[in-house]
Amino acid sequence: MKSIKEITPIKSDDPFVILKHKNALFDYPLHFHNEYELTLITNFEGSRTVGDSVEQCEETDLTLLGPELKHLWKSDKVVSNSGVITIQFQEHFLHSKIMSYSVSKDIKKLLELSKRGISFSNPTKKLVSKKVQSIENNTDFKSLLTFLEILHILSTSKDIKVLSSPPSANYSQKRESRRISLITNYIINNYDQEIKLSKVAEMVNMSESAFSHYFKKRTSQSFTSYLMDYRLGVVTKLLTETNMSINEISISAGFNSLSNFNRSFKKKHGISPKEFKVNYHKEVQR
Repeated sequence: MKSIKEITPIKSDDPFVILKHKNALFDYPLHFHNEYELTLITNFEGSRTVGDSVEQCEETDLTLLGPELKHLWKSDKVVSNSGVITIQFQEHFLHSKIMSYSVSKDIKKLLELSKRGISFSNPTKKLVSKKVQSIENNTDFKSLLTFLEILHILSTSKDIKVLSSPPSANYSQKRESRRISLITNYIINNYDQEIKLSKVAEMVNMSESAFSHYFKKRTSQSFTSYLMDYRLGVVTKLLTETNMSINEISISAGFNSLSNFNRSFKKKHGISPKEFKVNYHKEVQR
């Protein structure tokens, strides 16, 4: 499904820009932009699309999205007091001097993970919502401190959910370690084949247990979970961008049985592959 590129109002010397919309209509099409985006939506009834993730939202929705990650919100009905507060900040923030300090390591990890999109639940959502609503502008130094505090709270939160799979999120490994890059590239080139933990551990000269611990520490996911997410991301791209049959897609994504494929897909998305395809096109076109 086609998306449009949004040109944001942030200037080169802005630490961030704040956009506030009261009585939002949520009629903006599927889009992406070069900046990170923290979005707080209140009094909302509808769905959220982030990469290949399509979900019904709670009344209050808090998400952090990385650069070039396609997204949109669609309301089920017009709610007069729906509100949106968006904080956008530039991609080079991740590589700024402040991010090179050890105290910023959690924020740096958060921003890397946000390239797949992250949603937050309570109590983090409730705490951060108050702080987001308290920011008035991007010229006040106090606002900058509040912004950094928000990133710190989000980076240490356990109330997170990663939304999109690696392929659909344009997830980049350019700045990953050599070992992680080696493994992720191996997955990209071999996801349609059987991939064993013992094989990838051997590739980086580590025991299976040591590799499992290392991979989870660096990616916030187990290797098995990451591989499954990658394959399911391939599936959603094929479901939304091709006319291949469900069985053909299952085989192309490396699943060894159709029943295992359907079970894994439904566990992640809550619906069958066929239902996902229908719902996806319905959401982005209405």
